[in-house]
Amino acid sequence: MTATATLVTPKAPRRRPAGANRGSSVLVGFVALLLIGMMLAPVVYIVLGGFRSNAEITVDPSGFPTRWNWENYADVLGSGVFWGQVGNSAIAAIATTVFVVALGLMAAYALSRYRFRGRGAVYALFTAGLMFPMTVAITPLYILGLMNSLAGVIVPQIAFALPLTIIILSPFLAAIPGELQEASSIDGLGRLGFFWRMVLPLAVPAVVTVGILAFVNSWNSYMLPLFILNNEAAYTLPLGTQAFASQYSVDTARVLAFTSLSMIPALLFFSVFERRIVGGLTGAVKG
Repeated sequence: MTATATLVTPKAPRRRPAGANRGSSVLVGFVALLLIGMMLAPVVYIVLGGFRSNAEITVDPSGFPTRWNWENYADVLGSGVFWGQVGNSAIAAIATTVFVVALGLMAAYALSRYRFRGRGAVYALFTAGLMFPMTVAITPLYILGLMNSLAGVIVPQIAFALPLTIIILSPFLAAIPGELQEASSIDGLGRLGFFWRMVLPLAVPAVVTVGILAFVNSWNSYMLPLFILNNEAAYTLPLGTQAFASQYSVDTARVLAFTSLSMIPALLFFSVFERRIVGGLTGAVKG
């Protein structure tokens, strides 16, 4: 009896020394701070550089401003070219986000909630879109006459954002219980009513996530506008920043001010909704 009890008695889990846990936490915190510093250093350098003069940047490239020079930012903010490019970027980003969310939500709903022949092939076709570079859209856009227009930027951005959108939304929509749809149909809700009144509110975290990703990717897009847009009046901000840097290559402080101002909308948008992105992606993985 004593031997049997000895055999079946589970061993107590080994407890790590408190000092080892504390040391591990300190190491993780140090690595995290190091990575955060490496990511923020270029942004801080660009923002502070806009408050310096060209002479200060030449003498001490990594120093702090001796006198806060607001004229660089004031000149950029007073430029009509800057605000025109802000408007072009806003149009492209908002249109891309609206269409990506609407089309992605409808496609993901059909693929995740209905069983039909070829459903797997359609889903595989959408996911295969992740493997194509955006530059393959240039030739069709040229044939369709969409070169040098914002529509030529928006259409391929929508097409190339849809695969990731469907991949994120499908698990969310598939996780909605079928019993809920049955109960809704008993209460008189049709398929569209169930979609608008039940599915859409439940999928808000994932919808917000894909919307933020589409907006930020469109706002920061550079390669596609570089190939599509030739007219400076149609430039988006990333392309305008490159053109501004080429035009005022000797005025480094003003170029840094222009660059930092062009980053602010995307940084604010991403910072405000960062928790939504993490929550949406976590839900997609769980689903």
